[in-house]
Amino acid sequence: MITYTDSGKLRVDRAIVVEGRDDIDAVSRACDALIIATHGAGIAQETWDIIGKAYREIGIVIMTDPDHAGEEIRRRITARFPDALQCRLAREDAVCGDDIGIENASAESIQAALIRSYELHDARTRAGKESGDGDADLREVCAADLIELGLSAADGAKELRAAVCRRLGIGYCNSRALVSRLRGFRIGYDELRTAVLEISKDR
Repeated sequence: MITYTDSGKLRVDRAIVVEGRDDIDAVSRACDALIIATHGAGIAQETWDIIGKAYREIGIVIMTDPDHAGEEIRRRITARFPDALQCRLAREDAVCGDDIGIENASAESIQAALIRSYELHDARTRAGKESGDGDADLREVCAADLIELGLSAADGAKELRAAVCRRLGIGYCNSRALVSRLRGFRIGYDELRTAVLEISKDR
């Protein structure tokens, strides 16, 4: 659950896992939460133990940098803790010159990304309860669906894909990687189509 403090920070009930000390500073300006740093890709056993304790007792949110190294760290953490919430900042919200990282993001961008990650989690939880069998009725996305929805092989596909990825909170990726990422996040055709329609309506 997310609420606001009197000072305007988000009060987050899960531990937020970031990469470095500067990331801790940036997230602390936006949130009142337990924040754990991996200190890069070489995660020490002590840090794994701390993340594991947080995962078991209060849950975790993974917020790594929107670059290749950050995605690899996210993948490793998710492999150990599959029910972690995935919080992704758009690359353009985390860039300063040639540097890409959470430490460059504004408090508003960090808060918006966290809120979106909780909204997506809550929506999927409700959908699972309503269907009674979770992902059993999930219709996975295929490459042909991307073409049908204008997310691939069409004028404006890149821009639409970027907007959809932002709305879904999964981080930007090209059309080749999008199918795999959607499946990894258990986002089916119906949810993807809804996001496309909402964005088209807002334009």
